[in-house]
Amino acid sequence: MSEQAIRLEGLQKAFGKNRVLRGIDMQIPRGKVTVLMGANGAGKSTLVKVLCGVHRADGGKVMLGDTLFAPETPSEALRSGVVTVHQNINDGVVPDLDVTSNLLLDTLASGGSTFLNRAQMRAKAHEIAANVGLEIDVTLPVAGLSLADRQLVAIARAMAHDPQVLILDEPTSSLSAAETKRLFEMVERLRDQGVAILYISHRMSDIRRLADRILSMRDGQIVQQFEDKPLDYEGAVRAMLGHEITEVDIRIPTPGKPVLELRDLVLQEGAAPFSIEARENEVIAVAGLVGSGKSALASVLFGLTQAKSGEIMLDGQPHRPRSAADAIAAGVYMCPKDRLVNAVVKDFDITRNITLPFTKRHARGGGFLSFRSERAKAKHMIAEMGVVCQGAGDGILTLSGGNQQKVMVARWMAEASRVLILDEPFQGVDIQARRDIGHKIRETAHTRTTIVFVAELDEAIEVADRIMVMSEHSIVGDHRNENIDVAAIMAEVVHAADARSAAGF
Repeated sequence: MSEQAIRLEGLQKAFGKNRVLRGIDMQIPRGKVTVLMGANGAGKSTLVKVLCGVHRADGGKVMLGDTLFAPETPSEALRSGVVTVHQNINDGVVPDLDVTSNLLLDTLASGGSTFLNRAQMRAKAHEIAANVGLEIDVTLPVAGLSLADRQLVAIARAMAHDPQVLILDEPTSSLSAAETKRLFEMVERLRDQGVAILYISHRMSDIRRLADRILSMRDGQIVQQFEDKPLDYEGAVRAMLGHEITEVDIRIPTPGKPVLELRDLVLQEGAAPFSIEARENEVIAVAGLVGSGKSALASVLFGLTQAKSGEIMLDGQPHRPRSAADAIAAGVYMCPKDRLVNAVVKDFDITRNITLPFTKRHARGGGFLSFRSERAKAKHMIAEMGVVCQGAGDGILTLSGGNQQKVMVARWMAEASRVLILDEPFQGVDIQARRDIGHKIRETAHTRTTIVFVAELDEAIEVADRIMVMSEHSIVGDHRNENIDVAAIMAEVVHAADARSAAGF
């Protein structure tokens, strides 16, 4: 048996004139975690889709062990032992089905099961879930689950196939610290069993914990590999970007007048009340684990849900939005997390995705939309955000994940606001794209107050004037971003004295 589970030789893939994979040469050995790093648009997702049977390669070859491997469908790849958990969670689950049906879907679809007895199916689903430490009511519809639980269902479904090769694409982006730790333990267990693992991530905490070797990808090619211990993480980032990554120098400006005031706000029953004052020209990052209450606070400010008690003031007046439309009319905008579920309109081009919430502002006499006005705004925002595309008329799904994210942020920065809420704006983007988005957030902050909800502390440090910590649906810390005591913030994040227990954050 070959030591290499998968070997790629000269792999090529193009979409029209766009050459995405330009002769990929790489190996994925058994019993090791190979981390693949690459900037958004480098070709990582296309590579994964070739390996899992979504796309056919245009040239080159893939060897699975000693056998030529060219799956024509994802189910064929699965049967061969190549299992993929995609970055887009909904590629791994069917929201309209319950958890049981999702966990058994591949078996049922292949005709590999003779039982349709619901009790037997639920028992088997419980067994699959237990293998990854997932404690969940398997009768629940997946559509009603949290993002993290949907991710774990997708992972559990993948694990049920006893993979020879496991491909994980940004698997921790929606997981809490405890869930991430469980995933890491599962990956390490599979590695020790001889499974070849290809792990795609931008999170240095993931990479430092798991990587046995690192491959850096740029412009559709593997440009460098790192296997010598200790691994050169900074060198891998440089190879991925093609240049040195510049440090972020936060210079905290003088804040202006109060814009948003939260007074004794209670987000849910039993949570401690908290108060916040956010000023003009101020960027506040709110850090916290999954489930800490970040998205709940964002939803209250944007009118999607109501607080249990307390008061919200906007420019000195009560702010009680009953809908997103109310919030937008008041100048409170929000870019939600999970762009493919909550933000991207897949059938629209870049222009319409940017202008969608503000079409009235592009209407002319008689209420007719001005295509010229919309296109001009889109072109301006594409240039401002550095979106890599052919033009404003490109379909949104033709863009890489990072460039889609830039378009979603551009949507809400295209018009002036009083409060700009960005919920996980760096989710699934590479280091350089993160810096680009963060720079633009700060550059345009002087006319509003900006609240950025983040998953990782380094994201907060790179973008904010102040860093607030959220835990158990309340604010438990408030820090000026100067001479930051990282250990103290991490202790607040996990509500423990020892910040080192915050593995994965």
